Amino acid sequence: MGVVSFMRRTARTLGVAAAVVLLAGCAGAGASTAPSAAATGAAPTGAATTGAATTGAATVDVTLQEWAIVPATTSLAAGKVTFNAKNAGPIDEHEMVVLKTDLPLLGLPTGADGKVDEEAAGLTSMGEVSELAVGATGSVTVDLAAGRYLLICNVVDADGDAHYGKGMVTEITVK
Repeated sequence: MGVVSFMRRTARTLGVAAAVVLLAGCAGAGASTAPSAAATGAAPTGAATTGAATTGAATVDVTLQEWAIVPATTSLAAGKVTFNAKNAGPIDEHEMVVLKTDLPLLGLPTGADGKVDEEAAGLTSMGEVSELAVGATGSVTVDLAAGRYLLICNVVDADGDAHYGKGMVTEITVK
């Protein structure tokens, strides 16, 4: 066998191997081995991923921090969605409540302490991730129909700080 013939066969074999690797990578799209933004504490930057292995739900990483709720995406397809929340702190406990509503972002009904009345007219509570200590994670899977949803932190600190009133609210659109 000549050197040129050997090099051509080797190049062809490497080309086929590269194509197989690329196709395998594409077939696994949506299933990432890299840690999520919520798992690493980094601010989420990507869109929602689909195909959560155990629930069949789309997944959205959400960072909770003083004084913001930062989801990886704010636009979703209708259906089951798993919100993976991480409290990035740096100081306070936070929670994440999913509310369906057409009420204004900062116009939700609150009590005298500033806590949102999750059972008030115009609000439908879909589910929540209960209070998380700094660094802790939690998740909730909800079935969302098309509409407008808010993610809020409804914690009121012992010193009277209502997290919702400090801006811990964001809007999600489901199509």
